[in-house]
Amino acid sequence: MRWNPLMDRMMAELHAQGRSADDIRECLRSAPLDAHVLSAIRTASALGCDLRVVSDANAFFIETVLEHHGVLGCFSEISTNPARVDGDGRLRISPFHDPDSSPHGCSLCPDNMCKGKIIERIQATANGKRHFIYIGDGRGDYCPSLKLGEGDYVMPKENHPLWNLISSNTQLLKAEVHPWKNGEELEKTLLKLVNKVINPPAQASQFECKCDMSNPVSTEVGHHQALRVPH
Repeated sequence: MRWNPLMDRMMAELHAQGRSADDIRECLRSAPLDAHVLSAIRTASALGCDLRVVSDANAFFIETVLEHHGVLGCFSEISTNPARVDGDGRLRISPFHDPDSSPHGCSLCPDNMCKGKIIERIQATANGKRHFIYIGDGRGDYCPSLKLGEGDYVMPKENHPLWNLISSNTQLLKAEVHPWKNGEELEKTLLKLVNKVINPPAQASQFECKCDMSNPVSTEVGHHQALRVPH
């Protein structure tokens, strides 16, 4: 099964075994987040960055985890698969793009979500006046990385699908590539780039950063977001 309907099916199985949405929420709260990642989120937010999540997980999972760690308010937008608790108390997970009624038409992405189209929408609101940083690790992060232009940055996790795809042909990307291996390197690299944009050698511009922080553990252990720094 594809990831999105599989997750919905698993929520049905848990419900059939008597597990409530609150049980699932409590389990999610026990999942750790790297302290360096949390520090990077809080610091970027304090600098005035516009953080956004773009993820192939789901709203219930993401909001529960971010709220538990006290950083939900750092994000201006979460673009992910919708989730709701139905009348029977079962957690339902729906596709971001309905492949039947509104297919996204991108051959690089899974049929339930094209992150590239989400990034294009965010770029359209920026009117070319912001720089982007995209942080990701999974195969679904390749399409949005290709949407970035000169003056933007992509931060792939080393030895993960996004890094492997980028490494196979670096000439396809216009954005600068800055890899990382762990939470400590992610924080250091991200804040270095934020400082570079806030304090450029010449005229300053606005800044938008996208970090993906919430993908399926089986294929995308990391996650995603977007930053804007007014100067």
